[in-house]
Amino acid sequence: MIWEQLLSLKRYGDTTKRERKNQDETRLGFEVDYDRIIFSSPFRSLQDKTQVIPLPISVGSRKNFVHTRLTHSLEVSVVGRSLGRSAGKLILSKYPELNHQLGHQVNDFGAIVAAAALAHDIGNPPFGHSGEKAIGNFFENGKGKGFKDVLSAEEYQDLVDFEGNANGFKLLTESKAGVMGGLRLSYATLGAFMKYPKASLPKKPSKHIADKKFGFFQSDSDFFLEVVSELGLTRNPNNPGVGFYRHPLTYLVEAADDICYTIIDFEDGINLGLISEEYALEYLINLVKENINTKKYNELSHTSDRLSYLRALAISTLISDAIAVFAEKEDEILQGTFSSALLDKGKYKAQVDDIIKISVEKIYQSTEVIDKEIAGYRILQDLLDVFTTAIINTKKGMGSNYDRLLIKSLPNGFGNIEKSTYKILLDTCCFIAGLSDSAAVHLHNKIMGKQL
Repeated sequence: MIWEQLLSLKRYGDTTKRERKNQDETRLGFEVDYDRIIFSSPFRSLQDKTQVIPLPISVGSRKNFVHTRLTHSLEVSVVGRSLGRSAGKLILSKYPELNHQLGHQVNDFGAIVAAAALAHDIGNPPFGHSGEKAIGNFFENGKGKGFKDVLSAEEYQDLVDFEGNANGFKLLTESKAGVMGGLRLSYATLGAFMKYPKASLPKKPSKHIADKKFGFFQSDSDFFLEVVSELGLTRNPNNPGVGFYRHPLTYLVEAADDICYTIIDFEDGINLGLISEEYALEYLINLVKENINTKKYNELSHTSDRLSYLRALAISTLISDAIAVFAEKEDEILQGTFSSALLDKGKYKAQVDDIIKISVEKIYQSTEVIDKEIAGYRILQDLLDVFTTAIINTKKGMGSNYDRLLIKSLPNGFGNIEKSTYKILLDTCCFIAGLSDSAAVHLHNKIMGKQL
């Protein structure tokens, strides 16, 4: 892979090449990507989607702030921008022709990573990662299993392993009436967004991190292949199907996400009293002990101030660590042979693992989170059942009046019985995945006759 291709400004439908040196510096194309994402409806819906702890949360008489998918995504984007700029400085120093001949600047890399990081959770269903599992379980073990015989192996796998990353690619790129190419993002940003540039089958053909999950649905394979061809991504020889090695900047998007959920989910747990403050501060101090200003820290009299200081220092420490690994492994990353996340090779892996371990025990397995996942499972499976039944019955000419009413309640673009069974099922999954937490609860209550 070569950086000149990887930094492509091409967008869906372009017939002429977009040259970096001809870009308007007051509104760079990569910055346009960020703007288009942040003003999109799918991104706005993240304000009411669970990150880890469900909303609202109250302890005693006070309300406690916890992160939603929206605030998490904004924070990941900020960290990603710093990572991208730092990497850009290194890359332009190593490949000066990118600047001298093509016009690329340090901030280009920050803008690409920031935009891709902003969108990294845009395809996730309501109720956290359990939402993906609930959708998949409907087709693997629930009523949706009956569709297996009418789908190809790849199409069925798209459903039983329903993946927020693939749904994100669909949301960002899918053409609709009057909206060709979705948000029409630059291919560089789309490439950085694709954490798992492979189809749903075969599953995990290797231990390479690019093979951990999948990044596009069968319905979007043609455009996916166009993007990876333009960027010059390298085919993954370990994958006998459709699979590629990652865009190098994807490693920075992933690092930004890893840094934020490690540190900030931990902070949420402290603020909610799920992790004792003194115990938690020790974990953070252990991570930043090489960089901490002891005098400044001891002058902070309030625990909240100490926590804020340690959080900021921890994020800064991990950013520097990720960039050090990226710089060291850049040749391997371009060749596709670097097979793990950046932080997995960093000097603070043991400290990060300790924090994640306590977060899993005290936060991710807390009563609040488990109760949310239980409710979310039932809500999403009920919604899938009634809507897939209504649309498929109507497609077969067996639809009841209730089925037709349900179809009429769907937004434009959904419920089209002329589509293939696969597209009907996938579109229904994507409709439900696009609901916010409260919208899913409201719709479930309505179809169950609990409210008008």
